[in-house]
Amino acid sequence: MSKILLNTRAVFALAALPCFAALSSCATDRTIGSAPEIELTKLEALPEPRNEIFYTIGPQEVLEIEVVGAENLSGEFLTNENGEIGFPLLGIIDLSEKSPSDAADLIADGLRGRYIIEPQVRVIPSEFPSPSISVGGQVRKPGSYSAIGRPTLLRVVNQAEGLAEYAKLDDVLVMRTVAGQKYIGVYNLGAIQRGNYDDPLLYPNDIVMVGDSPGARRLDNILQFAPILSSAVILLDRVGR
Repeated sequence: MSKILLNTRAVFALAALPCFAALSSCATDRTIGSAPEIELTKLEALPEPRNEIFYTIGPQEVLEIEVVGAENLSGEFLTNENGEIGFPLLGIIDLSEKSPSDAADLIADGLRGRYIIEPQVRVIPSEFPSPSISVGGQVRKPGSYSAIGRPTLLRVVNQAEGLAEYAKLDDVLVMRTVAGQKYIGVYNLGAIQRGNYDDPLLYPNDIVMVGDSPGARRLDNILQFAPILSSAVILLDRVGR
């Protein structure tokens, strides 16, 4: 299940605009998202990660696996294209998308009782990739950028060498997964640049997409159902996780 966060304070800079007409008529230009599985909820900010796992095992990775007291079961293992390894006594084990601690628990569970009474297993990747944020869309240099320190939306856009010619400043998306739940925040980068709103903090594995001014949005018309003076609008996607 995914949620979409639309913070109209940071996104549209429309607060304090009077609106005395009917809701649908006063919000005709606020075009963000319209799909049958999307509905409004009440959240005011994009959730911060809490003890999220920023590294998971993938294909073609070298892992140092140690089973304490069992040298014949310890050594280096290379995952295949599916993130699997062939492990002594246990055969093929799927470690794809698992954290090193989860992988160690999986191996220990397979050994426990049948081969070792209480196995202690450590899984250590040969290289931990640096935490990063992916930046795409209408920036001059799309790619992955460091998430070390306290990166913000403006900083990572600047790292991507700034906005491209057709960037749409009020259509900047930040995608984030927290506790298995997917969220999307929509921001007005121009208003943030002017200092009207705080520059939001970003976190490892966030994805930033800068919209294309002449292009159509993927998300259309949902805000016609939301009050124009609301400080934040959250959309709930009822499609399964």
